[in-house]
Amino acid sequence: MIRLIRIILTSFVALTLCCGVCLAKPASAAVGPYDIASGSTLAAIIARGKLVVGMELKFWPFEYVTEKGEPVGFDVDIARQIAKELGVELDIKDMEWTGLIPALQAGKIDLIISGITGTLERAKTITFSRPYFTTGLCALISRKKSPGIASVAALDDPARIIAVKTGTTADLVASKRFPKAHINRYKEETACVQEVVSGRADAFFYDQISIAKHHKQNPDTTKALLTPFTYEPFCIGMPKGDFDLWQWLDMFLELSKANGTLDELRRKHFGELLQ
Repeated sequence: MIRLIRIILTSFVALTLCCGVCLAKPASAAVGPYDIASGSTLAAIIARGKLVVGMELKFWPFEYVTEKGEPVGFDVDIARQIAKELGVELDIKDMEWTGLIPALQAGKIDLIISGITGTLERAKTITFSRPYFTTGLCALISRKKSPGIASVAALDDPARIIAVKTGTTADLVASKRFPKAHINRYKEETACVQEVVSGRADAFFYDQISIAKHHKQNPDTTKALLTPFTYEPFCIGMPKGDFDLWQWLDMFLELSKANGTLDELRRKHFGELLQ
């Protein structure tokens, strides 16, 4: 009799544990696709009715400010179009270039739309959309210091000084592609240009549009090598792991390309700058 009771008790305990495990499983697997979607950045943007975009408003003609302090430019118009399609307000946060990715990671902004190049290194920490604009690094050459320079390859020389803006892809590329040259880094784009104009630096590396602009503003003291020596895809930066936001933005860019919106914005902001 005692043995029978022990068998019954043992079976009861085993059954209870089994039921407990079975009941516990749904709790750990309760997060479904709709739960993930409701917790996404995309859902949060729509719920709050506001899209927060980080930019450094010093990158003409992509993002800059008018005399009244209003943000304008190619990237600004893209951000406005995104906010319009989402049905929300747009809040642009102007911040230093080096602070954009940390701000995105900290949740202070929803997106980076600031002429940021999608790179494999940056993609380790943030997610990128497909490119919405492609360009490449070009060189602004000093007529005073380097009148005979006809190609960027000639700048890889111990006698040459190259100016770059800190934290840009030009900063990263310069050390790797031009190891023999002296690389001087500056916080501001205008400081790099002034180094070339004054003859203190042989060259300044930046995107094609900007180099063309700086040469046209300083035709007597500079010349521009406008054949890109790198590939620079400008992408929209967003937080890691948010599939819904990434998918929405990629669809937005695909449709904007197909319906001519991106081409219209290019004509509006770039015009005949490179011609």
